[in-house]
Amino acid sequence: MKKQCFTEPETSPNQQVTLEYCCWFEDACILDMDCFIKTLSNIKQKGVRSDLIGSIITHYASKWLPDLESSNSNSNANANSPESVTTSWMKKRFFVETLVSVLPPDKDSIPCNFLLRLLKTANMVLVESTYRTDLENRISWQLDQASLKELMIPSFSHTCGTLLDVELVIRLVKRFISLDHDGVKTGAALVKVAKLVDCYLAEAGLDANLSLSQFVALAGALPNHARATDDGLYRAIDTYLKAHPSVSKQERKSLCRLIDSRKLTPEASLHAAQNERLPVRAVIQVLFSEQTKLNRHVDWSASFSSLRSPSGYGGVLDPQARCLSKREMNTQQMEIKKLKEDVYRLQSQCNVMQAQMDKMAEKKKSFFKWKKLAFSKSIGEMENVEQDEAETEFGFGRQTPMDMKTSTVVKSRTPHKWRKSMS
Repeated sequence: MKKQCFTEPETSPNQQVTLEYCCWFEDACILDMDCFIKTLSNIKQKGVRSDLIGSIITHYASKWLPDLESSNSNSNANANSPESVTTSWMKKRFFVETLVSVLPPDKDSIPCNFLLRLLKTANMVLVESTYRTDLENRISWQLDQASLKELMIPSFSHTCGTLLDVELVIRLVKRFISLDHDGVKTGAALVKVAKLVDCYLAEAGLDANLSLSQFVALAGALPNHARATDDGLYRAIDTYLKAHPSVSKQERKSLCRLIDSRKLTPEASLHAAQNERLPVRAVIQVLFSEQTKLNRHVDWSASFSSLRSPSGYGGVLDPQARCLSKREMNTQQMEIKKLKEDVYRLQSQCNVMQAQMDKMAEKKKSFFKWKKLAFSKSIGEMENVEQDEAETEFGFGRQTPMDMKTSTVVKSRTPHKWRKSMS
């Protein structure tokens, strides 16, 4: 190994060490694992940046473990190795565990695709769960930088019937969503992850052993605002329905509830309206959403055309819609202020007039009330006089005891009329 691997600059105290890539990478790859770990610890003590340390680790790992390379050119390099399968398996396991233990603490120092390949190898050789959990946490931190090819990790579990490890992707997405809720990640990263998940669902949906619960769990792990359009999700659901023709009607409805018909593009809406695999209710919702969009578009075009001048040839805007100057705005404010003062003055005058009218109305009510009472009394007296005169004229009416006595005396004085006899 060359001695002049690092040069300490004299002028810049912030950068303590600079790395010369050309000579160091090739020399470091010759070392075995123990020497590499010691050398790497010395480099960390010198204050080398974490991204440079990550580059050293990825380059060293790709040389010693061809499975971690992005290309498969050296995938069969150790196919004719004299070592047994068990020995090679144990070496890979020790190698992966050692690499994970020396990764820099900065989560963005290692590329996400390299971490996915490392996790794939770790699952294949059955690395301890603590190392795999560390890798999953690092991957979920930068999941928006992952590619679909590296994310399609096969399932190495005997209990899982699917070809791809869908449960792993569900865990990664949920951890990323928790980071988004904490405000660590931006909305652009969430949109990238949503597109990645939709593409992954379209590929995983071809597997006949993929259960509906796994598909719904992965599709529903993302919030509603993560997808700008639901075309990718619709494509994944349509692919799943093609590969699973025995899905019941109720299960189809549960799948279609994941789609927001308002977020479908016209092309996807046209395809969905003619799709026989979708339930009737979902097709009606798509048609209703398209009708609503069309009506809204017509309203917008009408409102925009109303702002155009009828005499303008090039679509000149109405002069009333132009921006006002500062002087005109001040003038309008003064006029509004004067109008407010006039309104307040008129309101006070109206209140005074209303109070006067109420007083006059009360006086008129009391006057007419007394006049009505006097008029009713006079009418009653006149009726009593007329009644007395009538009674005296016809000889009946109210009689006192003295009147009754005099009447009996008068009656007794009248001579008796004897009936004439026939004798």
